This record gives sequence, C-alpha cells and structure tokens, in this order.
Amino acid sequence: MKPFKGNAVRTLARGAAVAGLTVALAVPATAAVAVAQAAAIPPGLSCDTGRHAIDDYTGYALCRNNGSATQTFWVHLVCGWSPDVDGEHVTLRPGESGQSTAHCAGLGSGIGEIHVRP
Repeated sequence: MKPFKGNAVRTLARGAAVAGLTVALAVPATAAVAVAQAAAIPPGLSCDTGRHAIDDYTGYALCRNNGSATQTFWVHLVCGWSPDVDGEHVTLRPGESGQSTAHCAGLGSGIGEIHVRP
C-alpha cells in the first residue's frame, strides 16, 4: 500500500501544480488589458496617463503645473512580472507642461498600473 499512497500524493500534487499554473497564466492576460491609475496625482499638477499608441510596454504621464511653485514629477510603471520602472524626472515651472515616459521589459506581462510620482 505504501507505493500507492505515494502515487496518489504525487498525482494530487501534479493536479494542484497544473491548476496553479493555469491560474497564474490566466491572471496576466486579464491584468494587461486594463491600466489602472491607482495613485493620486500630486497637488498642483493635472496629468493624463496611458500607454503608447503602438507599444503596450511604454507608458507616459503628461502633466501641466497649475500651481504657483516649480514642481518635479515622473511616471512610475508597475510592470507585472518584470521589475517596476521609473521615467525621467521632469521639472515644470508654473504654467508649463511636460511628459515623462518609461518602458517595461519585453519579457514581462506589460503595464499593470501607471502612477505619477512627485
């Protein structure tokens, strides 16, 4: 009976591993469809964020400084399976506009979220 128990445990473990892999592979496919803007935009800035029109791995933050003081911002991309990345720091005087861009690694699952950091 001992070999039978071992085979049963291995069969259950394989089944669990296959089910876990199936779920893990399904999540990024749905997560890559929508890009959430999870973080609040820093005060004094009005920003539009999104993905590049022809490259789902490149994200941007286009901001205008509506405040009365100089501000610096950058885009932060949450890249799923790849490390998160930050774009270049952009400094805007009052009334100026500028854009920060960043690119997730191509081997990852793409952009999951886009944040504007002060």
